[in-house]
Amino acid sequence: MTDESHDEISIGGEMIRLGQFLKYSGLLDSGGDAKEVIIDGFVSVNGEVERRRGRQLRDGDLVAFDGRMVRVRP
Repeated sequence: MTDESHDEISIGGEMIRLGQFLKYSGLLDSGGDAKEVIIDGFVSVNGEVERRRGRQLRDGDLVAFDGRMVRVRP
């Protein structure tokens, strides 16, 4: 997975929650949408399906959804 291309999004801090990041990065438009896709298992973090909306993301984490991958940067 590390060989595939991805965008990098600066979060302006040390951590951000997964649901917030999906909105902030533009992968989704609303928190309600984020909650649904996370619970349904459509989002992965560092190659593993993540079902916790409150998962804390840090520098270097790679979030994948709907064919896009985005790396978290401070």
